[in-house]
Amino acid sequence: MKKAVFLDRDGTLIEEREYLSKPDLVVLYPGVGAALARLKQAGFRLVIVSNQSGVGRGLFTMEDVTRVNMRMKALLAVEGVHLDKIYVAPEAPDQPSRARKPSPQFLLDARDEMEINLAESFMIGDKLIDLECGWNAGVKRCILVKTGYGKQFVKEALGVAGNTMQRRRGWQPALIVDDLPAAADWILQQAK
Repeated sequence: MKKAVFLDRDGTLIEEREYLSKPDLVVLYPGVGAALARLKQAGFRLVIVSNQSGVGRGLFTMEDVTRVNMRMKALLAVEGVHLDKIYVAPEAPDQPSRARKPSPQFLLDARDEMEINLAESFMIGDKLIDLECGWNAGVKRCILVKTGYGKQFVKEALGVAGNTMQRRRGWQPALIVDDLPAAADWILQQAK
């Protein structure tokens, strides 16, 4: 069985731009390419799990999502990073959806398609729904980054000090770090 790092896209890997639909606006956060390369070298599969409700809201199309993803993949390829899979849930929050986060469905699909051991895998994102997705799938640890909406979430919703989110309203523990490179550092430290 393989291990994976499941990643949110907007606000985690690339700069958050509300309803991003234009490839020329894709900007990787500093250090993301190098961090993903280190995770890949350590044997992790890299899988993106992204809600793109702008499609369901009629703001842009799945073709726009594909073009944005292709631009992101091209930027990562320059740093030698290949993503194993990108899953996209295009539904708006009020529409029926098989896999829109916090549903763990895409993680379960990846488990089956790529023989991934979820108990040895990680979920990284900038929102509570990312953490819930990982918790619902039974990953080893969920990590909240303070990029995108993460910093605001930590400040307003959690009101905690330090770098570990404690159980609150049924939440499971989650690690809180500044950004994706810090998350990768922590994951790789655990693998030693």
